[in-house]
Formats: sequence, C-alpha cells, structure tokens
Amino acid sequence: MFTDVKRKIPLINREISWLYFNERVLQEAADKTVPLVERLRFLAIFSSNLDEFYRVRVATLNRLVDINSKTKTMLGFNPRKILNEIKNIVVRLERRFDYLYEQEIIKELEAQKIFIINDQQLNVVRGTYVREYFRKQVLPTLVPIMLEGEDSLKPFPELKDRRIYFIVKLTFRKKVKFALVEIPTKIISRFLILPENNGLKFIILLDDIIRYCLDDLFFIFEYDTVEAYSIQLTRDAELDIDADISEKFVDALMQSLQRRDKGRPMRLLYDSDIPLDTLNHLVSRMRLDSDALIPGGRYHNFKDFIDFPNVGGSSLEYPPMPQLRVNNLDLGRSIFSQMTQRDYLVSLPYQSFDYIVHFLREAAIDPKVKEIDICLYRLAENSSVINALINAAQNGKRVNCLLELKARFDEEANIYWRNRLVEGGVNVNIGVVQYKVHAKICLVTRREKNGLMYYANLATGNFNEKTAKIYCDHSLFTVNPLITKDIKRLFKGLEKQTFHRSYKAIITSPLETRQLLYQLIDDEIEVTKSGRKGYMILKMNSLSDEEMIAKLYEANNAGVTIQLMIRGMCCLVPGQEGFSEHITVRSIVDRYLEHARVWIFGNGGEEKIYLSSADLMTRNIDRRIEVAFPIYDVDIRKEIRDIINIQLRDNTKTREINQMNNNRYIGTKSKIRHRAQEDIYNYLKYKS
Repeated sequence: MFTDVKRKIPLINREISWLYFNERVLQEAADKTVPLVERLRFLAIFSSNLDEFYRVRVATLNRLVDINSKTKTMLGFNPRKILNEIKNIVVRLERRFDYLYEQEIIKELEAQKIFIINDQQLNVVRGTYVREYFRKQVLPTLVPIMLEGEDSLKPFPELKDRRIYFIVKLTFRKKVKFALVEIPTKIISRFLILPENNGLKFIILLDDIIRYCLDDLFFIFEYDTVEAYSIQLTRDAELDIDADISEKFVDALMQSLQRRDKGRPMRLLYDSDIPLDTLNHLVSRMRLDSDALIPGGRYHNFKDFIDFPNVGGSSLEYPPMPQLRVNNLDLGRSIFSQMTQRDYLVSLPYQSFDYIVHFLREAAIDPKVKEIDICLYRLAENSSVINALINAAQNGKRVNCLLELKARFDEEANIYWRNRLVEGGVNVNIGVVQYKVHAKICLVTRREKNGLMYYANLATGNFNEKTAKIYCDHSLFTVNPLITKDIKRLFKGLEKQTFHRSYKAIITSPLETRQLLYQLIDDEIEVTKSGRKGYMILKMNSLSDEEMIAKLYEANNAGVTIQLMIRGMCCLVPGQEGFSEHITVRSIVDRYLEHARVWIFGNGGEEKIYLSSADLMTRNIDRRIEVAFPIYDVDIRKEIRDIINIQLRDNTKTREINQMNNNRYIGTKSKIRHRAQEDIYNYLKYKS
C-alpha cells in the first residue's frame, strides 16, 4: 500500500492489486471442490493472464524506470520498486503454480487413472507409438537453429512473443553446442492421447514428444548427451502508432502488429532445472537484464491447458448449465413487437445470446427497418453478428458500424472484420481520434405508421457470442424514448467525431461520466447529512481512478455506506480509519467471469440503477467512449437488485479485499451454503 502524495489518500498500486486478483484465479485451481479438469483450466487462465500482464503493464513500468525523481513524485510511486515487488510476488505465485500442478493436480489425475507422462516414462509400446507420430506429424514442422558462440558477431535469433522454445544442449567430449527449437503449438495440438491400457489413460505433451525424439532431430551431429530445456519470452506488446483515423491508420496498425512479436523482452520464463552454463549463454546472447528472469517449471505457455482433453468423464468438469429462456420473450415471434410491450433483460451466460442475434437477424430482413447503428469492440471468431449486419446491408438497410480497431490483442481480427463489413456494403467507421469506442450499443430505426420508431439494445459486455457463454453480463432491450433518442444523438455525434453533453437518460464518457457520477455520490452524501440512510452498491471489473477513489473516501467520511463488488483491480483500501470505515469490497471468482458493471444509488428510498460498459478507471472515464444507462422498468429493476443481493450473500466464492491483500474467503456462521452463480441460475430458472 502507498499514499498518493498529492491527495494524501491510501491507495494500493494497480499492478500489485492486479497480481492479487490473479492470485484469486490461482485459488480456484487450488480449490478441491472445483472439478479436476476445471482446476487445470484455471491454471491456464492464470498463466494467460500473467503473460498479458507482462506484455502490457510491466512493459509500461519498464518505460517509466528511467524517468527523473520529480516525475516519480508526480506518479506517486517509484516504478523500479514496483517492478521489484512484482517480481517477488510473481516468483511466489509461480512456485505455488508449480506445486499445484506437480504435487496436487497430477496426482489427483492419477487417482482417476489419467496419467500425464513425460519422455522418461514411455515404455516400448507407447514409445514406438510416439516416435511414429513424431516422424509423421511433428518432424516436418521443426527446423532447429544452431546457435553461435558468445563471441559471435552474428545476432541472436529473434524469439517470437509467447512461443515455447527448447534451448538444446549437445555435448561431445566436453565440447558444447547449443540450438533453438520452436515447439509448433500453433500447428499441432499440445496434447497427444496415447492408446489406453487396462483402463489406464495416458496423455503426453508435444514438448515431451520432441524431447523423446531429439535423436531423430539432431541425427547429423555426434554427441554424448543431448538435453532440452523449455524457455518462453514475453515481449512488450504496446503498439506505437499514429492515431490518424484513415486508411493510413489501418496500414500503420498492421505494421505495428507485425512488430509486436519483436517488442522489447519483458520476461524470460525458464525451466528451473536448466544448467547454469546454458542459462548464462542465453542471458549473454539475448542481453537480458536479471530482472527479466523468472524461474519456472518444465512446461510453459500453460494457457494451452484450456484445451486439455477430458478423457475421464463428465465428473471432471462443471456440470452443464443449459441456457435459460427470458421470461415472456419468445424467439419464435418478432422481437420488435414484443419490445413495444415492455423492456427485456438478458442476463448472460445464464440466458442465451441468441436473443441478441435474433434481434439483429430480424432487423436484417424486416422491410420496415431502414437503418442499423452499432458499436463493436471484440467479436467471436465466427461471428453471427457480422453475418447479420452484412445481410442487412445486402437487403438494402443502411448499416453503420463503429468498429474499434484498437481493441487490445484483437486488432488483427478487427481489421479482418472491417474488411469483411466493407466488402458487404456496411458503412464502417474505424474509430474516433484519441478515444477508444468501448460502448456496447445498437439502435435499429424502423419506419412505422406514426413515423420513425427506435429499438435499442444496450449491454455491459461485447456483441460476442463466444464470450457470452462464459462472461456474466446484462443486455437490455428497450424502446423507451428517453434512452433511444439519446442513443440516436450519440451515434450522430460519433459519425461526425463530435461529443455531446446533457443527455436526458444515458451517462457517457469522455465528457460526463465523472461529473455525473460525482453528482450521484454527492446526492448520497446529502441524504446522509439529512439524517436518512445514504448508500451505494457499485459492481465493476476494476477500480483504479484516484480521483474517484478520493470521492468515495469523501462519501465514507460523510457516513455513506458503500458496498463494492470488484472482480479485478481495486486500488481503494477498505477499512482505513478516516477514509473507508464504511466501505466493504468483495470479489467473486468462479466458473464464469464476472463482467457486468452495475451502479445502485439509494437516492433517499427511490433507488437509481444504472448498467454500464465502463469500469471506474481513468481510461474508461476520461479517454474512452462509454455508455451507462438507467433501468426504468420496475420488474427489471427488481431482477437486477435480486441478482446483486444474491451476490452479496455469497459465502462460497467471495473473497474479501482488505488492507492485508490476503484474499480471505468470506464465510458466515450460516450452515446454508450460498454460491452466487449457482443461485442466480436457479433464480432465473424458476423465475421464468
């Protein structure tokens, strides 16, 4: 924890806070009540998260290391000290990771008669099977690179970002040669299921297949011993591009994406069994700082374990939760006709994303529909949303798509979708200068007897049918004119690169979110000062904006009760006398990823409820285009409040965020077990 030097308020550094979030993911891998294959997948999520953290956040900190002391004072922290703390925490978490995999999960798989075996554990029969597979499938993809000595003028080969390599050491009569071999996980599955024997199931990793067959790969060399140790380099993934929104921008973005694999090295994860001379050779030739070295286990790029094959039956995975229907919303009838009767809420992933696809498909073929406006940020690999928009354009509708090309790590995919949309006749706007478009909104304009009618879909999550199966989000269908007219005005402004103020219903970034959220907080302060109960419940992914935290501390000191539910980063420090005695912070990490942003304000007994695309981070408040929208429908307000109440009573998967950063589970003395995601599913199931 540190104190902001300008505001003199307690804060947790955002990078350190993020690492404690990732530790909560690791806790799921350690939880013996989680099915075994799912525990492996949580290890994969932890690993993937950490890769991205190094590519982005650690990369940024490294750029700040050499700034002067005055700038460090303005930052409120010393980047070098934070980097050292990050390394200490990461090394601790990596050790925990290795222990969970090697000492717990592997052994529990073996108890289920599932064996992940390595190259040293192959018998003759399985060894023959592996070698035949290697020669037919793997060997044609491998091209070893022989490395020069340390005094060589020849540059060291460029290791690609996040790819797994073997550093191979060949020794012949005390003379040593080194080679690099890239593990072809982009081409070949990481896992090979071996023939079953007496009910025993065997799986071997691609890494160990190659280790077993190194003699086939290096047959032209004489050697007494050959050893292979895995390494993985994580590079700076930030893009250095001109923000000009034009065809030149697309070209510049493509060039920057090509450079991303050659960004500055941030972390070299290496097998901790690697011989010292081999590690020294790497460090010397790659010119790495010692801070970049992270010892790890035998296997890297553990994110591939997301696709670990379940050969042991359904009990090793979460039981299925079939997606539910939305009460009184019929996929067999016109969505538009039903929307004129009332608003509808889809709570994902418990309910189906098919409602959103059906809405777009109906708009594509309805002869009365004249125009579709939509903002897109991240899309599924085979996107039904894109197909519906192209079909609409081909059916003569005017389709206007604001597609954010700068969606981190989805840039290349979004360039592909941009080209598909343009070819299909869609009007594509590729962004707004200096601002990412992160709003999740769609507006359909329909000509009816009494003139133009607007049908809106507003959401907390992306128009992405893949993530809609694993992300907890809310998606609202409404024809409420207060909202739809605001959305129409917003789209017109975005088309002209203009931002408006003074919307009737919605709250938008970058111009108004901060001001209007402050006003909502001030209203709770005034309620409390008047002797009534002032309170707010704020759910989000991340809270890091320092001015917003200061405002919440101000509300706390006025006596406002504040309940925060934050999945990821939380830079606010709860329980601090004089700052946050009335603030509690909870974090739910479970089978689904909590992603919805919900704001509830007591408002003197007449609660105000907003859903939003924005977290309370500076970038979302001041540097992105975001939309928060009110919930007016009485039944939907109750449904959202019920869901929030279910989450607040969770005593199974909720952790407390506190001053000690110990991720303590919140339990109660109650004998009744409450697990929010299961309870929400059952609530919606029996409600419908």
